[in-house]
Amino acid sequence: MRVLVHGSELSAATAAAALAWVGHRVVWWPHPEHDWPTLIDSAWLTSEPQLMARLEEGETHGHLRILGVDEPVPTDADFEVLWLAVSPGQREDALETVSRLSAGLSGEAVLINNSTFPVGGTDELARRLGQGRRAVALADLLEAGRAWDAFTRPARWLLGCDDHDAERRVRELLRAFNRRREVFQCMPRRAAELTKLAINGMLATRISYMNEIAGLADTLGVDVEFVRQGMGADSRIGYEYLYPGCGFGGPNFSRDLMRLVDVQSASGRHSALLHQVLDINEQKKETLFRKLWAHYHGRLDGLVVAIWGAAFKPGTARIDHAPVLTLLRALWAQGVRVRLHDPAATGALRDHVGDHPLLELFSGDPEEVLDGADALMLVTEWKAYWNPDWPALARRLKGRLLLDGRNIYDPGHVADMGLYYRGIGRRADP
Repeated sequence: MRVLVHGSELSAATAAAALAWVGHRVVWWPHPEHDWPTLIDSAWLTSEPQLMARLEEGETHGHLRILGVDEPVPTDADFEVLWLAVSPGQREDALETVSRLSAGLSGEAVLINNSTFPVGGTDELARRLGQGRRAVALADLLEAGRAWDAFTRPARWLLGCDDHDAERRVRELLRAFNRRREVFQCMPRRAAELTKLAINGMLATRISYMNEIAGLADTLGVDVEFVRQGMGADSRIGYEYLYPGCGFGGPNFSRDLMRLVDVQSASGRHSALLHQVLDINEQKKETLFRKLWAHYHGRLDGLVVAIWGAAFKPGTARIDHAPVLTLLRALWAQGVRVRLHDPAATGALRDHVGDHPLLELFSGDPEEVLDGADALMLVTEWKAYWNPDWPALARRLKGRLLLDGRNIYDPGHVADMGLYYRGIGRRADP
């Protein structure tokens, strides 16, 4: 099929690469705010497993064409599919773009809205299409760090569609990714849009609830790991997203939660629950700072803190809404020097904060940041951090304080190394 993909989101890049990989004729038009020369230098894109190689492969085989900065969209291509994957902030621009592009679409073309817009956003796009063309909502369920696998071996496609013929065309477009088992879950457009937001709202609520329990466990002197396992063993609850930590971030998770709050407000409803979830998450981003403050009784000026991890999650170079940003601001306000290691996200962090006098960045050996540090903070649970050389870590970490923001270490083992361990709802002394 002849496909035009528009947008500069991870979902746009993945769709362009995957659809070309299975033989569709794809033109990818990145959004002008983040054109191809910008994207090709973005660490979040180049570090995404397999994606750049598949994009290059598509271009080499002639199935994929990526439009340059001033290169116009072909008006005579008679595209059968317009795949729209732009950011929520580009919604108004997307409406104008669809109106403008409609002349270059075939008479029975399908618009696939893979963007996260407010409920009813796909209806607005449909109104911009000419007679005979249809629009569907396809929820963006990709995860940064495994986008290629999530697209090509999907657990499910959440499709919002009010037209049988449009559904048939979408199934044909994605047939290569639907062979193992039936992965389409179909519902009306507006229901699919709300479902996408509701999913992330529920996951965020579970995380924030578990963080609240971890705070209570800290106060009561209870190891929250026992509580987590007891809760997860209940079949009505399960273990997923029950891991307490120092806050969540990311370009989609936080944004979708805010979008759900906006949808509630626009409908005349106030969600005290969602506002509380957001508040808890922002507070948790400072939890390691508060533990450092308590350990050193507020005397932080001049301390050196080593940090492992800046990305909002392992496997990506993105720092959108990442807990480390809040943490750094709190540390610098107290005059704390930071030595930070991340295998992928140091470039993005430097772009965000600039050359700060209290920040040194490292991307080689994680243990480089430990020398002379008064504390080590684990913020992102990259696999390279899970099993350090404990005797060497204990020798190099002057302050003997390990603050585990993801509860990946065993408190007893850390204490046996002569270190003070402070996790989220867990603690142990040497």
